[in-house]
Amino acid sequence: MRLGFVVNPIAGMGGRVGLKGTDGKVTEARARGATPRSPDRARRALTAIADRLPDVTLLTWDEPMGAALAREVGFDPTVLGRPEGSETTAADTRGAVSAFIDADVDLICFVGGDGTAADVAEALEGTDTPMLGIPGGVKVYSSVFAVSPEDAADVIASFERTERREVMDIDEDAYREGSVNPELRAVARVPVGEDLQSSKQTGSGNVEAVAEGFAEAVEPGVTYVLGPGSTVGAIKEALGFEGSPLGVDVWRDGEVLARDASETEILDALGDRNVIVVSPIGGQGFVFGRGNPQLSPAVIRQCEIDVVASRSKLDDIGTLRVDTDDPALDEQLRGWTRVRVGRFESRLLEIR
Repeated sequence: MRLGFVVNPIAGMGGRVGLKGTDGKVTEARARGATPRSPDRARRALTAIADRLPDVTLLTWDEPMGAALAREVGFDPTVLGRPEGSETTAADTRGAVSAFIDADVDLICFVGGDGTAADVAEALEGTDTPMLGIPGGVKVYSSVFAVSPEDAADVIASFERTERREVMDIDEDAYREGSVNPELRAVARVPVGEDLQSSKQTGSGNVEAVAEGFAEAVEPGVTYVLGPGSTVGAIKEALGFEGSPLGVDVWRDGEVLARDASETEILDALGDRNVIVVSPIGGQGFVFGRGNPQLSPAVIRQCEIDVVASRSKLDDIGTLRVDTDDPALDEQLRGWTRVRVGRFESRLLEIR
């Protein structure tokens, strides 16, 4: 197999520092102390690809878009070009993809988020070359991504056919203001595999009972780390405050300790006993790793976890997923968990 591999090195940088994305915010993200996320995701994927497909021919782009990472894990890649400036751009991604097409690759694998997926799909327009995403961004709504870097390697090694899938993206400025309006950007060919995620869908159903039941059960002295989304948003309202709809808020004993908090602000607000409250993303089932990177492994390890959802959302999902950037923590989180679906009712669902 001839595999084109390209990394968006700035994808996901804004997540843990509370920016909900990196589009137009790279300088601010760095000023807040953000560090690149996608290179480590790329390293994990390349390591798994080398293990599963030792004879693959790897073509890539020069640093910081993949070449050094490929060499680090043992590949001797063919480097087809380099970024044009000191900061990588969407044009660099499109240029790499065009070069991969000219080199007749069998599949293009990229590391990034929905914006990167849209750039790759744009460059692929009019071709039959398939693409596969390794999730590295904050917003990962599209159905062209593998569930995790290791799952991407499994899909690459095992797929026998492709299918057309949606590339979605949202306006990050509107997203930061609490408005989520996914827009179809492209339809691309993607390898068929069990370890692909679905497009994000909006969950529906009566969440008021969930919120009321949760609010009645809160305990004094406990710090609640309340994740993004409409279901947890209803809980914030039931607790008596207007939370950030797409951010993480920290609350204890009637006081909002941090609003739209970054990873560091969450860690600073934690107490003796802490509970993360999250709702899975509709259509995908992720409780960690999509849309809430502020809830980092360092935060999760200091907290208990409460999952809440409407019944209709769970019926649509079927299973829960995690992708925390820490494979050991992912494994620890997997298994059966209880999800609050009403004022008193709960349902067991498996985290995979």
